Amino acid sequence: MQTPWYFCIGLILVICCTTLGVNASSTPLNLYVSPIGNDSWSGKIAAPNPEKTDGPFHTLERVRHQIRTLKKAGKFLKGGVTINLREGIYERKEPFILNAEDSGTKDSPIVYRPYLNEQVRLSGGKEIQGFYPVNDEGILKQMPSVSRGKILQVDLKAQGITDYGELSARGFGRPDHLSPLELFFADQPMQIARWPNQGYLKIADVPTGKDGGKFTYEGDRPQRWSNARDIWLHGYWTWDWADSYAKVKLIDTQTHEISTEPPHGIYGYTKGQRYYVLNLLEELDTPGEYYLDRQTGILYFWPPSPVENNRAIVSMMKEPLVSLNDASYITLSGLIFEDSRGAAIRVVKGENVLVAGCQIRNIGTNGVEIKGGIRHGVISSDVYNIGETGIVLNGGDRKTLTPAKHYAVNNHIHNYARWVNTLRPGISIQGVGNLIAHNLIHDAPHNAILLAGNNHIIEFNNIHHVCLETGDAGAFYMGRDYTQQGNIIRYNYFHNLYGFQKQKRFTEVMAVYLDDGTSGTTIYGNLFYKVERGVLIGGGRNNTVENNIFVKNKVSVSVDARILGWAKASAARGGNWRMVEKLEDMNYKHPPYSTRYPQLVKILEDEYGIPKGNKIIRNVYFGDGWLKLEDKLTDKTITIEGNLIKNDVSFVIPNDDLLQLKSDSTAYKFGFQSLPINKIGLYKDKYRKAVF
Repeated sequence: MQTPWYFCIGLILVICCTTLGVNASSTPLNLYVSPIGNDSWSGKIAAPNPEKTDGPFHTLERVRHQIRTLKKAGKFLKGGVTINLREGIYERKEPFILNAEDSGTKDSPIVYRPYLNEQVRLSGGKEIQGFYPVNDEGILKQMPSVSRGKILQVDLKAQGITDYGELSARGFGRPDHLSPLELFFADQPMQIARWPNQGYLKIADVPTGKDGGKFTYEGDRPQRWSNARDIWLHGYWTWDWADSYAKVKLIDTQTHEISTEPPHGIYGYTKGQRYYVLNLLEELDTPGEYYLDRQTGILYFWPPSPVENNRAIVSMMKEPLVSLNDASYITLSGLIFEDSRGAAIRVVKGENVLVAGCQIRNIGTNGVEIKGGIRHGVISSDVYNIGETGIVLNGGDRKTLTPAKHYAVNNHIHNYARWVNTLRPGISIQGVGNLIAHNLIHDAPHNAILLAGNNHIIEFNNIHHVCLETGDAGAFYMGRDYTQQGNIIRYNYFHNLYGFQKQKRFTEVMAVYLDDGTSGTTIYGNLFYKVERGVLIGGGRNNTVENNIFVKNKVSVSVDARILGWAKASAARGGNWRMVEKLEDMNYKHPPYSTRYPQLVKILEDEYGIPKGNKIIRNVYFGDGWLKLEDKLTDKTITIEGNLIKNDVSFVIPNDDLLQLKSDSTAYKFGFQSLPINKIGLYKDKYRKAVF
């Protein structure tokens, strides 16, 4: 299988036309911006001249205006414009907006980048100073004894900060919410005071039933909280794949019962499920925790290191730091985006917008959001400490199967889904014809990649230690739509994927989870190493698992027939999955679906629910668990051919633990093709100087 032509051509055009900032026959105009600049100056000089009568602009808005003026005057030079940002922190109080009129062209791109190698930070936060030890006896009595003498306070109102945002009932299946004001210290997110400090409590019982809006707890800890206001809970209330927040309405310390405000925990409360309590001054008992009294504006903080040596920032911005609306041929290169309650960068419509070599961190919702348009991309960037999803790629027309050709390539994405833990992946890919390649994704509570749509390619990614807090979860996940076909998952390295320990066992995590009828997916040439379950085909059809290596997995491949069993009603017409209706929404019996995916045309008439057409062929397995066919499935339904299942398969094991078959392996005699192991993961380029 070769990469479709449109990815190759699209990437070449974007890299040549937008990342270099020049073409063969022209040189870009250089303009300069600096925190110590002046918007009345020309912006043509990198630093103020000795007389301070000319120099760089002061604001991004001023340089944007200058470019607009040049274009209107017909002086927009062939070769484009490079905006050189001088070192410093650019505190944003409103989004920097670029519209169609701010676009470059193929031959004249617009590039925003640091001057030379200076560090440029676009911040949605405000630095706070003036911390001093807590000396109010009433407040001290509320604190744990271990905290007294170690907690500092600062008056936010005195520093002009009065908008604190609110904690909200956000979570799985809930409407989007901004994060409230957060504290970042030494460029790391701090923790709202919580109990317990690590891990979870268990629901003792639900005496009024799952949907009664209340549950009981064990122990007497809540007796400490008699003066507490605005207490919140965060938990996996019924399912280990669905988390949400709930506000406490009442705590009865006599009956040990907690009542919550609606909307209550997602899917109701279930005995034995897990949660923690947060937003409590009374639980501010460990370094790195903080509590904000929203009535007084006082922020209490136990710093993990001296405040004199590090910056303390509170997030303020609600809108994206940079918002591009129907803009084209613009590159954001080498910049740091940080400390916002909302998203860092939002790209809507337009074409050929590139985020390259940036750091995107300490963000309240999503890192980069790409919605609509064509050929937008995020490359060679570090995305971490993100409140929800790292990168969103959404584009292409599913009715016509027109690709968007968006891409996320060579990015390091980790420690995301800080606020909402479930269905907030490292990369969300939606629509048609988009690419996720060469990314390193790790350390997160749930999915690495969440897919919806058609004809996407997921390749050369290194994915490990995700789904750390969830169960019945997939590092790669998609499901519940027969029409989402033509997706390819190839040459990826999935490893060290296990859930959290629950009742003396680990919750189940899949490397590739084709859930609830997922069909028409190709899984080719991947390496699965030390995972709970490599590939799960959950009742779908026409999926191919071919030429993969499975090593030391509990189960490597499993297939079930759930749509004939427990999921029958959900997958039927009128069922809550809308499987039949989704087929009809895409007009599946007519082009382009009938020609591109002919196997769909008679899916409802051809023994609906039987997982036909699945192939497990020419894979290599080493370890204790290979294939699991459930619901009485056999090789009469599933094609199982040419697999090499041995405990003595020989491997070459380089220093990075990527396993490759030896050149004389028996597998090659069965038609197995060597995997391009050395191409998996991050690579060095003009933006990424080191790999991990």
